[in-house]
Amino acid sequence: KAKAIEWGTKAAKQGNADAQFLLGGMYGIGDGVSQNNKTAFEYLSKAAEQGHATAQYLLGKMYDDGEGVKIDQSKALKWYSKAAEQGVAGAQFFLGKMYDVGDGVKEDKSKALEWFSKAAEQGDAWAQTLLGMMYHNGEGVTEDKTKGIEYLSKAAAQGEKRAQLLLGSLYSIGDGVPQNKITGFEWYSKAAEQGDAL
Repeated sequence: KAKAIEWGTKAAKQGNADAQFLLGGMYGIGDGVSQNNKTAFEYLSKAAEQGHATAQYLLGKMYDDGEGVKIDQSKALKWYSKAAEQGVAGAQFFLGKMYDVGDGVKEDKSKALEWFSKAAEQGDAWAQTLLGMMYHNGEGVTEDKTKGIEYLSKAAAQGEKRAQLLLGSLYSIGDGVPQNKITGFEWYSKAAEQGDAL
């Protein structure tokens, strides 16, 4: 690892965005180096400025969470947007979440739906869960319980505990699906097997 860090640092100093991204990630989690959010932020910023999509996403997350930098929702929005436009599912999800709850931006359920849909299409289980809830409850979109159940089922099949709990509840009471307490119990059991309650 020491040689990789040495060569990576040289490449990063020469402006290589991939090396900057990798070093930013290593410093962010302390992989082969002492964990240092400030240094991670510096490297990720350089890579993000050069258009590195994943670095843009991680930079948005750092601004969103206040890791290595002061929380700044407008900068989080900026970097999530850049990464989301390049197809980064995590950025699409967090951008959708910002619009969904009006976090640092005016609440806009249609934009939330748009970004959750893009992330869900890429298999993001949490986006599928939130999208399923939006369709099931008619939140920002015409109510479509069938479509809601489809998204929740996709997320639950990936092991998304919240989706499993929701499906357990929906099957138990027959909301959007024929009531089936056995299927409800099966989904509750799958969620319970994952440990801690939500």
